[in-house]
Amino acid sequence: MKKIFNLVFRNLLTMIFDFLFPNRCLDCNQLIDKRKIVCELCQDKVNFSNHNYFGNNSLMDKAALQIPVENAYSLLYYEKESLAQRIIHQLKYNHREKIGKVLAKWITERIDFSNSKPDLLVTVPLHYKKLKQRGYNQLHLFGNELSKHYNIPVSHTLLKRIKHSRAQAKKNQNERLKTKNAYQLTQNINDKHILLIDDVYTTGNTMSNIAWEILNNSKNVKISILVMAMDV
Repeated sequence: MKKIFNLVFRNLLTMIFDFLFPNRCLDCNQLIDKRKIVCELCQDKVNFSNHNYFGNNSLMDKAALQIPVENAYSLLYYEKESLAQRIIHQLKYNHREKIGKVLAKWITERIDFSNSKPDLLVTVPLHYKKLKQRGYNQLHLFGNELSKHYNIPVSHTLLKRIKHSRAQAKKNQNERLKTKNAYQLTQNINDKHILLIDDVYTTGNTMSNIAWEILNNSKNVKISILVMAMDV
């Protein structure tokens, strides 16, 4: 009886919330289905990268300058004042965690791992102070959705952030380069192909720092990267 009451109560709260705060397109502000983030017309304005995960692309070229990388993929191109920037900022700073679910769906429509897929998905961690402040890691729901679709295990704890810093968006170029030794591997992991997942690829310093932490403390490990957006 208690379970039924709780379910009815949650559904009622959801209905009230949807009525008071209807879901609107992040670009044109028109009412849209609660499972979407932009309307069909505005989705055409989203600057998708159209990368080939298994081939050469602009992210692969950047990443390969810093780390030995097997594959690299960015869903979006991230530019100032763009719709892609608005989507990422809503996800990270405006408590819109469910945007990660939509971005994961867009990924699964574009990448097919049926012939060759990684062994483990690993999300970039937040420092515990930032996690407490934000209330969630914007990559967790995103990573979980990818894990379910592709049937690949995901770890949110393989890496630990041991240095606290300001948000990347608030840093200048020099500050973004000062994240050396900010991450720590919580356990050795060998003989795996790891797909590292982050939100925005800017200088590549975060990915490089994490990748070398894994490579230097593991054996026979391959690294690929996947990000929601890359700075251009």
